[in-house]
Amino acid sequence: MFFFFSGPNSPRRRNREKAIFLTIFIIFALYLLFFSKTSKHKHVDLPIYDSAGQGDPNRDPHSGQATPARQTTPIRKSMVVASMKEDDVSWLHKFFPDWHKNIYVVDDQKAELTVAQNKGRESMVYLTYIIDHYDNLPDSILFIHSQRYQWHNDDPYYDGVPMLRNFQLPYLEKQGYVNLRCAWILGCPDEIHPLTDMHRDNVHAGEYFKYGFMDLFPGVEIPQTVGVSCCAQFGVTSWKIRERPKSDYVRYRKWLSETDLTDDLSGRIMEYSWHMIFGKEPVHCPTAEECYCKVFGLCDLTCPSEDACNDRYVLPRYSTLPEGWPFYGWLGQKQDPSKPGLPDS
Repeated sequence: MFFFFSGPNSPRRRNREKAIFLTIFIIFALYLLFFSKTSKHKHVDLPIYDSAGQGDPNRDPHSGQATPARQTTPIRKSMVVASMKEDDVSWLHKFFPDWHKNIYVVDDQKAELTVAQNKGRESMVYLTYIIDHYDNLPDSILFIHSQRYQWHNDDPYYDGVPMLRNFQLPYLEKQGYVNLRCAWILGCPDEIHPLTDMHRDNVHAGEYFKYGFMDLFPGVEIPQTVGVSCCAQFGVTSWKIRERPKSDYVRYRKWLSETDLTDDLSGRIMEYSWHMIFGKEPVHCPTAEECYCKVFGLCDLTCPSEDACNDRYVLPRYSTLPEGWPFYGWLGQKQDPSKPGLPDS
């Protein structure tokens, strides 16, 4: 309430009082108008999503389909596994829980991860993964087979667990590509001679490799010799994969799908091409001593020759390990895989 004291009732005084009253009224009205709006209707900027979902962070911009929220941290290391329905892959979950896993089942179209065409052995799986994840690859990836015990695993008992446990991830991060096999038998130092090879029972791709190479690497001079330790298990970083455009990997898979070569021949050509795809020379055969030390951290081995180190690997008599392995050997004898060195032959 406002009070005006009485005084002489002159026109000048009345006009001054009216001006003061009007000024006070205007100030009071502006006060109410301003503060009532800020207290009851605070302004909030809301994200705007269009009908196509272009602004939605949980929507795939390519397909328009909603996807689960992205992980707060990117995947650092992952395994890509080529398997079949009957394969037991539980060992991967048991012994390597800290690795993200992409387990493809090539002979089951209802599997969570599979391939459009089961051809080219593990190569179809590897290429499918690279193509599908090219723009969102983990930092480091191991491309491996599914079974724990395999004749080509670089371990005295052909056991994949110690092999992968010993794997030196920092070395891969520096190199970009490493083979998971150090022993030269089979594959080094000169497995294939593309310009001169004829048919050989033990090297199925010999006479076909030249034409496969020309399709995979158009315009590149055909090497006289190709050598790398078998058998298509390796580690690669995302930056090494992206040194090639995605279109190259699409072309490799197209060749694999359309070639008239049989599954084993096309797969073998890819087996002896991966190291060149990832930037290595046609002959990539580091000494066994260097490989065991840098790739697996085994730096105190005795290595009498450049192709092998004592007590690390011997080529088995058959590609299929005997029933009961590793606790029973080739002749049914008991053996203890916890003991260091090679099992009894």
